[in-house]
Amino acid sequence: MTAAETDAPTIYVVRNEVDPDHEYHCDALAARFPDAIEVDYPAGERVPLESADGVVLTGSTAGVYESDTHPWIDEQEALVRELVERGIPTLGVCFGHQIANSALGGTVEHVGTTAALVEATLDDDPLFDGLSPVVVSLHGDVVTELGAGMSVIASADHAHAFGTRHRTAPLWTVQFHPEVTAALRDRLIADFDWDSASFSFDDVRGEPVFENFARIVAEDAARP
Repeated sequence: MTAAETDAPTIYVVRNEVDPDHEYHCDALAARFPDAIEVDYPAGERVPLESADGVVLTGSTAGVYESDTHPWIDEQEALVRELVERGIPTLGVCFGHQIANSALGGTVEHVGTTAALVEATLDDDPLFDGLSPVVVSLHGDVVTELGAGMSVIASADHAHAFGTRHRTAPLWTVQFHPEVTAALRDRLIADFDWDSASFSFDDVRGEPVFENFARIVAEDAARP
């Protein structure tokens, strides 16, 4: 049963992966919202905003600056701007973090891949309630200039804008991957130059990000 068939808020998970061999991170994120409706954006599916109570934008191996190769990126930037205008709660993860800032006039640059567990500095924000500061970093691009209206709410040694929040709209973004757990360690080792020296997955607890966002969506949907 989907959220559309229940009284629960309707959340859309926008899948952005363009490489079938790397869809496992989208699968892991979607599993955090079992009642959500999945939308394959690169394949041409789109979010019906009239029925959306919340939207989650996943990661991708594509870069937000590759719209010549992936024309759907421009469309998703327009989607972000409309989500902000409509005040629909939105969460961007990794590529979702980058495209949200880019859509609002920010800058994203390729700086080299960081594939490791890192310790983040987290603001006192409702999205981070219960979140471990040790998180999964798996990205080669970073936000170097924030989008209009965005503020930094998380930082790391290698990425100042490790998490952002819009000052007036219900838009949150995180560069890290709270959906990735020890169950994917072998894939990380196989696919990336994974650095396991500093921390253990025993130190990681990312699920509160999704629990907190689901609560934010429910509270927003319950408002008259």
